[in-house]
Amino acid sequence: MRKILIVGAGQAGLQLALSLRAEGYEVTLMSARTPEEIRTGWITSTQAMFDLSLSTERAYGLNHWESVAPPINGLRVALSAPPGQLALQITAPLDRPGQSTDQRIKMARWLEDAQERGVDVIYNAVTTQDLDAITQLGRYDLTVVAAGKGDLVAMFDRDPSRSPYAQPQRGLAVAYVHGLEPDPTWPVPHVGFHAVPGLGELFVIPGLTHTGPCDILFWEAVPGGPLDRWAGHTGRMAPEQHLAITLDLIREYLPWVHERAGDVRLTDGKATLHGRYTPTVRRPVAALPGGGRVLGLADVVIANDPITGQGSNTAAKAAHHYLQAILARGEQPFDERWMTETFESFWTAHGQAVTGWTNAMLQPLPPHVQQVLGAAAHNERIARRFAAGFADPNDFLNWFVDPEKAAAYLAEVSDAG
Repeated sequence: MRKILIVGAGQAGLQLALSLRAEGYEVTLMSARTPEEIRTGWITSTQAMFDLSLSTERAYGLNHWESVAPPINGLRVALSAPPGQLALQITAPLDRPGQSTDQRIKMARWLEDAQERGVDVIYNAVTTQDLDAITQLGRYDLTVVAAGKGDLVAMFDRDPSRSPYAQPQRGLAVAYVHGLEPDPTWPVPHVGFHAVPGLGELFVIPGLTHTGPCDILFWEAVPGGPLDRWAGHTGRMAPEQHLAITLDLIREYLPWVHERAGDVRLTDGKATLHGRYTPTVRRPVAALPGGGRVLGLADVVIANDPITGQGSNTAAKAAHHYLQAILARGEQPFDERWMTETFESFWTAHGQAVTGWTNAMLQPLPPHVQQVLGAAAHNERIARRFAAGFADPNDFLNWFVDPEKAAAYLAEVSDAG
């Protein structure tokens, strides 16, 4: 039986560990936190996931919250221009719903699943020195690093050809809340994407947390701009202060959202998060001092800005892709060439499209994208295709990100009446 070590217990690491174990592999998983520490800790993400990614969880019985998490039935895109005035609104239904489950619930349960299903779970923070010593023992056929935060990421070199940014492109601020009234013009659960051109974006995401269904208020602020009210707070801001800033900005820049927020309150005492990071693609293989090689997974090697809501989706797809590559390898060695080819095939299949689209959305919208969105506001066929791209961003390469292809598609839709 082949032995796999996975370091990191987030979406990708846990999903890979559980699916490999289901396929008969001997799996060791190293987690820096216990289920109880995760369950009672601070929020970690927004994690809106769409059907294609959720299907990779369903395949191994990991979809415990499908019947209780609020469905994400589509996207509502609103453009505020000038700030405070609604200029454009797009209703984009999804063919199959998505969902967002608080990772405090999800990762804690998956860790417990891992123990029950025969994964050897070790609760211990791992340093580069630790990992070097472990690999020199020769106990594992393959070591995968899925800890997207912390010192281990620094082992993987930045790929400058795929990393156009050298600084953070947004300041990020998240609050989980109860009490937000449904959008009266489209009351079904959906992701609200409210853009304030040149300043940033607010996302309103239906989710599930400890205290039941909730909404996630997520500001993405252009650094140095008037929305970047969390800048300079290197430590964790008091949750009530964080929420007050969130609501003040909504009142000033998005009054149609603020009308729904009269009874908003935090879901719990650890329901806020803020920070920033530089979008980066890293090389997939890290060399350890003792000569060992380890393979990076998900955020370790592709860390995109969350403006397109693809972090957990990319992680789930990466875990599934690596799983298939490991299964196909059989008894052959997991050497450096295989590691590189595994990542490159994932890059071609998923990573390239989502990274290019995400990086483009961090910039002012080019004229052809403005035209597409304007057309989508009046044409449900275009709006549905736009929404479907969040599940499978590869389709955006066929029309959305290319001016000529976008023009051809709009002409085709127009001709079709």
